[in-house]
Amino acid sequence: MEGELAHIGAGLAAIGSGAAAIGVGNVAGNFLAGALRNPSAAASQTATLFIGIAFAEALGIFAFLVSLLLMFAV
Repeated sequence: MEGELAHIGAGLAAIGSGAAAIGVGNVAGNFLAGALRNPSAAASQTATLFIGIAFAEALGIFAFLVSLLLMFAV
């Protein structure tokens, strides 16, 4: 019974990986929308773009690690 609940919890924690993909798409889409409005400012905002993508992807990696811990540590 405990193993089954751990797998359900791991599946719920893996939802965070999908949410991270949505977040990365949101960050990149908003950057492109702003770059199309003001192309001269786009070059100065690429560092901010990569930082935003890194933070969004880090949350997905943490969710993946939690799901692995729930599956194999129990």
